[in-house]
Amino acid sequence: MRYRVAISALFVLIATSLAGQQPAEKPAAKTVPTLVVRGVGRGVVPLDGSWQFHLGDNSRWATASFDDSNWEQIEVDAPWGAQNHPSYAGFAWYRRHLEVQPTSGATQDYRLLISHAEDAYEVYWNGVLIGSYGKLPPHPSWYYAEFPRSFPLTGSAYGVLAIRVWKAPLESFSSEYSGGLYAAPLVGDPDTITLKEKATYWSYVREDLFDYSLILLRCFVALLCVMLWTRNRREHLFIWVAVLTATPVALEMLQRLFLIPFSYGVARFLNQPLYAVYHISLWFLLVWLLRLNDNRTLVRWTRILAGCMLIAGFLDGALAYFWGSAGLWMQLADGFLTTFLMLVEIFPFVLIGAGFRRRLDASRWVVAISATLLRTIDTVADASALGQRFTHWSLFSDIIDTPLFVIQGVAFRAEKVASIALFLSILFAVYRYALERQVRQNALEQEMQSAREIQQVLIPETLPSLVGYAVTSAYQPAQEVGGDFFQILSNPDGSTLIALGDVSGKGLKAAMNVSMIVGVLRALSDVSSSPKEILGGLNRCLCGRMQGGFTTALILRLGADCDPAGSVTIANAGHLPPFLNYKELMLEGSLPLGLAAFASYDEITLRLHPGDYLSLYTDGLLEARSANGELYGFERMHRLLAAHPTAQQATEAAVAFGQEDDITVLTLTRLAAGEESSTSLVAPFLTPQAVTR
Repeated sequence: MRYRVAISALFVLIATSLAGQQPAEKPAAKTVPTLVVRGVGRGVVPLDGSWQFHLGDNSRWATASFDDSNWEQIEVDAPWGAQNHPSYAGFAWYRRHLEVQPTSGATQDYRLLISHAEDAYEVYWNGVLIGSYGKLPPHPSWYYAEFPRSFPLTGSAYGVLAIRVWKAPLESFSSEYSGGLYAAPLVGDPDTITLKEKATYWSYVREDLFDYSLILLRCFVALLCVMLWTRNRREHLFIWVAVLTATPVALEMLQRLFLIPFSYGVARFLNQPLYAVYHISLWFLLVWLLRLNDNRTLVRWTRILAGCMLIAGFLDGALAYFWGSAGLWMQLADGFLTTFLMLVEIFPFVLIGAGFRRRLDASRWVVAISATLLRTIDTVADASALGQRFTHWSLFSDIIDTPLFVIQGVAFRAEKVASIALFLSILFAVYRYALERQVRQNALEQEMQSAREIQQVLIPETLPSLVGYAVTSAYQPAQEVGGDFFQILSNPDGSTLIALGDVSGKGLKAAMNVSMIVGVLRALSDVSSSPKEILGGLNRCLCGRMQGGFTTALILRLGADCDPAGSVTIANAGHLPPFLNYKELMLEGSLPLGLAAFASYDEITLRLHPGDYLSLYTDGLLEARSANGELYGFERMHRLLAAHPTAQQATEAAVAFGQEDDITVLTLTRLAAGEESSTSLVAPFLTPQAVTR
């Protein structure tokens, strides 16, 4: 019995051992399904569903014979970043086994349409390259905006479609959910694919129809503002409005607005500085509209930050030319520059806060409020999008980038609505500003007209004839009204007073001071004929009445008509000395009028002989300046006066050289006995020809 049990156990053991030595059954090999594309010829067919997908790069992956059964599968209606490969940049391959079954009687030519893929790619059909979009490394080139592209699918109706995709290094604002195909490729006959491609382009245009109309308005406003600025270069408001309205047009052109395929390097290089200029123009526009240009500290910081932002924009744009091979240091540089630009963008809040402290009209309040709203949206959007692949904030995509409403297929997002509101409010504020300027200009022109009328009275249209002298005079103000003056006054005793002077400053203020001086001068001449006493009286009247200004003056007293000796008495108050024949007269130095109430003045007496030439002039003749900045100077003036020119000739020489200040010249030539005296006066508000007697 024991032997039977032992033998049975031995047989069982041997059977078990033999069974363990038999080869195990192999698992069935994986098979990659083939997508049968039916109905080609009646329309387009999407190549949707699961594709074979693999990260990395290998030229063998383009061939039809390559076994991709162990690759992962991925959908093509979403980027690979949203399908288990977040923040991946570099090469990846898509493969799909296809069998195209056209409809009866349809053409055997097919085309493939890829609507959106990041960033550059190549398309292979059965191992043969049939087209590409952009250029892949080692010398990559890709586009700033994505456009559809179609490729011929010729040869066999059965095979493997392989797409080699390259995603550029990620930027600071790049989403982790990016890279690769965004929509399923389409297959169809050439005509239908062409129609589909055009329909895709039309959908882009339709989405931007509102932007096209807004661009026309922006261009019109920019051109109008440039024209207004060229009329008055001091009106900086208009040039900043022109820049603010023109830069968005340039920025949108770099995007997809006009369907121009700008390369990434060129577009990014232009985009970043333009983006900086757009914000800078808004800053300076706020400074002018919110009446902050009198705050020197704020204006200085605006200029400093504008320069820094412009430099940062150029540097950030320059990185784009090398972004195809961007490493860690370039991405860090991009992150630093982008963060700086975003921080500086907060500066408008400082300007708006300062503007709220001012007493502004309704139009400027609307600008401040709309600018605050836009900057808040942009700041929140930039903060949520910056480094979003690390923070995983979805505020930008969930709220900021979500349309508020859609009209006829045009999506209106919060940023677009706020920018339109700011643009319209700026137009309204500029319109109000232009009206205010026009009112002020009309008032100023009325004041200038009054000043011109006064000055026409003060500069006599005719001069009295001086027996024994030939007199010429010329007056040329630098502006519509000037600060030079001269008078020739006859005294009851037969003597004649000649006064010539120059009030500090130009324009309306100087002209008003001239009117006061001439009035006092005429009153004093009735009391005294002494040049030094008249200067003393003028000085006492002017002290404390010229708002910190002063006046230089010369007064000459010519002897009575019956004085055959030609005596001339001269007193000087800080004015340039007269020129007698070939040299300057030596006069005692003295203070100008209006500086010290008790200043005293000396006088000298000389005799003019027949043929003697005496010229009086203001510093506008001496200080004429050429286009290259060279002064007319004493040497040229001495050579000019030594030639004994008329007052008009001397004035014309200085104006031709380059007038900067009011110019007045008066010449006296002593005549011989029996010669007929004459006078000549040239002034801009008189007749074009010299007035001569």
